[in-house]
Amino acid sequence: MSRWWTETVAALGDVVPLPLVALILLAVALLAALGWYFFPAWVPRRLPRFSLPRWRRPRLPRFRLPRFRLPRFRRRSRKRTDPPPVRLPAPRLPEPAAAGLGPADRLAAEGRYAEAVRERLREMVRLLVVRQVVEPRPGLTVVELTEAAARNRPQVRPTLHAAGAIFSDLWYAQRPATAAHDRRMRELATDLSRELTGEKPR
Repeated sequence: MSRWWTETVAALGDVVPLPLVALILLAVALLAALGWYFFPAWVPRRLPRFSLPRWRRPRLPRFRLPRFRLPRFRRRSRKRTDPPPVRLPAPRLPEPAAAGLGPADRLAAEGRYAEAVRERLREMVRLLVVRQVVEPRPGLTVVELTEAAARNRPQVRPTLHAAGAIFSDLWYAQRPATAAHDRRMRELATDLSRELTGEKPR
């Protein structure tokens, strides 16, 4: 053991001078002393982690079968809808009579009975406004007209109700107009004028 040590030191002395070896040993001892004194300040808190890359299995495409859904049949609920309100034709100023006939009579003579009925109803509304039985309001319905006129003149309710029914049948129910409808509207217009003036039927 001593012979091996002696030969090792002699071989090292041939390569490196002994003073330099002593200086290196002194520096190593000094570094070891400083490291021991300042431990663990010089030790890093987190050491670097060396991890091998993970092998990931390649993802294969997924084949999804289409879903077949049966159509759903829903029962339709029957909604109860009220009939739309019947709007009155706007009253117009009286036109000059041609050959002694009024606008309604002239339309009836031409066979345009539906328009003749509408014109006679306009004359009835105009008569109610002139007699100050109702106030002129745009968009007034037959029901509203009848109720407003009956509040001031209760005797005109049946006449206006019958006239409004004929007008609704022809213009909203789209029933064919005949000369009988125009004749009945002319009679109702005469009855309304008589009821407003207070004349007795002959």
